Amino acid sequence: MTTEHLYNELNYVNHSREKRLKYANLVIDNPNLIPKLLDILFMVDDKVSCRAAWVLEFMCGEQLEAIIPHLDAFTKNMHKVHLDPAVRPVAKICEYLTKAYYSKHETKIKAALTPEYKERIIEVCFDYMINDEKIAPKAYAMNTLFLLGTDYNWIHPELALILERDFQMQSSGFKARARHILKKIKN
Repeated sequence: MTTEHLYNELNYVNHSREKRLKYANLVIDNPNLIPKLLDILFMVDDKVSCRAAWVLEFMCGEQLEAIIPHLDAFTKNMHKVHLDPAVRPVAKICEYLTKAYYSKHETKIKAALTPEYKERIIEVCFDYMINDEKIAPKAYAMNTLFLLGTDYNWIHPELALILERDFQMQSSGFKARARHILKKIKN
């Protein structure tokens, strides 16, 4: 399947779990499609890039290790993604990667997530926290940053500052997650 053919196929992806899963499984079964999916995801001004993000998120939710050969391309370009429906899945993938990295179970992500990739994730997550993003990317970002703060001792104080500063101006969903994270930071 060419990038153009995949691009056309992504037009059939909608918000339904069924469609996202169908295309995620197509990509899992054909790993050669992952670079093409990333190419479409990083067409950041194109609405179809959002559909690519949804499929990539579902693929990572089903089989996270499939992204390992593409971590460099993903982490190098994820900061370019700016359309709201694409930002949320990118933030979620960062959270998936970080949770797998800090999991008690042995995962291939632990060896694959290099300090350079973690630093890129930290940077994009702080961007999500300080920019005018919706609650979901901020929630995924604060969780990701909290986990990464166990290895980078400067993260927790910075994250706490942002959460406390923005607390009053944010939604109840943000406040609930922020309270939870702040409590964990203080313990």
